[in-house]
Amino acid sequence: MEKLWAPWRMEYIYGEVSPGCVLCLDEDRTHDRQRLVLHRGEHCFIIMNKFPYTNGHLMVSPYRHTCCLESLSDAEALEMHQLIVLARSVLVDSFCPQGFNVGMNIGQVAGAGIADHLHMHIVPRWSGDTNFMPVFADVRVIPQHIQATYEKLAVHFERRTS
Repeated sequence: MEKLWAPWRMEYIYGEVSPGCVLCLDEDRTHDRQRLVLHRGEHCFIIMNKFPYTNGHLMVSPYRHTCCLESLSDAEALEMHQLIVLARSVLVDSFCPQGFNVGMNIGQVAGAGIADHLHMHIVPRWSGDTNFMPVFADVRVIPQHIQATYEKLAVHFERRTS
């Protein structure tokens, strides 16, 4: 039998729930790398999903803490869309995915892991990236360490937004 080692998943399994909202950012950018923040816009930001479905799973979220889509200002809604377009472009340059899933899970019953702070997912996809592991073992295989993915994406975001 083959063994799959993913020790970083223990943080998710046994990790303490952080006080406050994990998507509420302050203005201090010194912890952006540690928090996996890739880009800050005027109203919204791009952050890596700490527990991704695939390599490069990103989220776009407004700074403002809200769970209601209809409460977004026109500027917030527009920038969310613009940042999804930017994220897609960076993911294409970085990982050459063959497709994407883009969407929101609004509310806990809809699958939102962070139900109180609106966010949109962009998940790169490749032919054959869904295999037997999620079906039989309830495990997803992420082929690259999250910090290595962050470093690779950060370079591309910096090039596009400098």
